[in-house]
Amino acid sequence: MKKVLSIVGALLIAAVIGGCLYLNSLMPIITGYAAKNLASAVFVSGRDAKTVEDLDLNFSFIRFNKNKVDYENKTVMSRFLWGKATAAYREGYGVTLLRGAHANDLEQQVCPSSDEDMPQRPLPMGDSATKARLEPIAKAFVDDRAYNGHPFAFVVLHKGGVVAERYDKGITPDMKLLSWSMAKSFTNAIAGVMVRDRFVNIYAPMDMPEWQNDDRKDITINDLMQMQSGLEWNEDYGARSDVNLMLHREQDMGLYALNKPLEHKPGSFWYYSSGSTNIVMRYLCGKFPSDQAFLAYVHAKLFAPLGIRNAVFESDMSGTPVGSSYLYITATDFARFGQLYLEDGCVDSLRVLPEGWVNYTTTPASNSENGYGSFFWLNRGKELPDVPEDMYYCKGHDGQRIFVIPSKDLVVAILGYSPMPDHVIDFNTLLKDIISNID
Repeated sequence: MKKVLSIVGALLIAAVIGGCLYLNSLMPIITGYAAKNLASAVFVSGRDAKTVEDLDLNFSFIRFNKNKVDYENKTVMSRFLWGKATAAYREGYGVTLLRGAHANDLEQQVCPSSDEDMPQRPLPMGDSATKARLEPIAKAFVDDRAYNGHPFAFVVLHKGGVVAERYDKGITPDMKLLSWSMAKSFTNAIAGVMVRDRFVNIYAPMDMPEWQNDDRKDITINDLMQMQSGLEWNEDYGARSDVNLMLHREQDMGLYALNKPLEHKPGSFWYYSSGSTNIVMRYLCGKFPSDQAFLAYVHAKLFAPLGIRNAVFESDMSGTPVGSSYLYITATDFARFGQLYLEDGCVDSLRVLPEGWVNYTTTPASNSENGYGSFFWLNRGKELPDVPEDMYYCKGHDGQRIFVIPSKDLVVAILGYSPMPDHVIDFNTLLKDIISNID
């Protein structure tokens, strides 16, 4: 009996030690998620900290963090058990999760210039009769949650004009909201602008020093943008997946992703990867002498023509914008972006994206089963069965969407906190109802 008890005791001790070691490995994710997202919500969006904690951070281990918001120094420290993380805000750069450095170290990076003096370009108003028909849908969606989810903002453009616009309590029209993975589609646009200006060739090998001694040297920007790089990756958001480690532990997110080994021949296997987007962003940024020069280019060549003022594309500690996840602009700005693609990459008579870029973007990746183009999702496989097949869209975590439907001359932008599986929005019914009420 004593022997049995000794074995059982040893097993229990081993289990406790193993559990603690595993929990310790999760600490950067648990504390980093809370610190980063709370700091961005407070200092970039201007939301109330308690509201964010009660809604956006009220899940899994994240809800057990003790968060300290320092409004004077614009930092957030989050603690869970023995772990802690700090995120710091800088004007122009937004929030950066500190890993292995102090906030003062980030101040050495020069702040990008402000867009405050850029003229405002208000969106035109759409047909008044259409607006009247969509008003009950907007109210039902945002106020009554009739389509499920927790929407913050809802903007509909028809024929280029605003026909619906509504905001949740505490959310204002000028509030910058989080893109999550809709940022990937903006990375597509940045690549397009740089193709137009002959900075890059998306079909040529990328000449990465880290890839020159193996078959990764054949990977192209196109492979990465179509999610067919062949690089090993785990996008499962549970526990210690690659995407969680990259976003919450790494100083240089693109470097972390590009150091992954090759599992499949480039261009032969489709797998959704936030790491791929950060490789592309790191590569594009590397074409400029500094991250400040790159951000100035992005603001001048993409955001300014669209009338997007003071966009915040948050960077990692290396200074590279996190192209997979962390863009903050207003709801109407997200709608403007969708309209750019609806208008074949033009704003009025100005061509922002190269001719043919939207067609390239919406051409299915060869192994995506018609579901994915180039950093945009497609409806060719009728994921939303009551919505036209020509629809393509930007898709972000927790229900962020920009739907572009060329056959209906329609753009729908949705921001909020609508996590799966319990609170996912019924996008199919929502879009069907919108389409049935436009001319």
